Amino acid sequence: MAEHTRSSIIIDATPAEVMAVIADFAAYPAWTGEVKEIEVMETAENGRAAQVRLLLDAGAIRDEHVLAYTWDADREVSWTLVKSQMLRALDGSYSLAAAKGGTEVTYQLAVDVKIPMLGMIKRKAEKVIIDRALAGLKKRVEG
Repeated sequence: MAEHTRSSIIIDATPAEVMAVIADFAAYPAWTGEVKEIEVMETAENGRAAQVRLLLDAGAIRDEHVLAYTWDADREVSWTLVKSQMLRALDGSYSLAAAKGGTEVTYQLAVDVKIPMLGMIKRKAEKVIIDRALAGLKKRVEG
């Protein structure tokens, strides 16, 4: 990923427990807020999603994305944009590492929209997306 935004959080759980929540796409509408519909379109040999369609509704922004996922056991999952109406790119990853107090989860995201947008505004939007996602993930795993 070229320009990206990154943030980390400690979650009181093992990497396997955290990755199980990340991999449970059917539950995303219950804890992510913006994801209203989700469909696993293709599954990889490891049984995890390889391609997923997400319908997002974040108020002013409503879009449908198709993302391709790559899994590295319970250490990392990354994704790239396959199709979207509003985005040129949506590349991200969750990296998990055992840490004191549980698992350190690092979320990295790079978004490129089809409409012109200042880099500073784009980075701020990425930061909001990341912070909400990490807080929601922590709540879901620990709750």
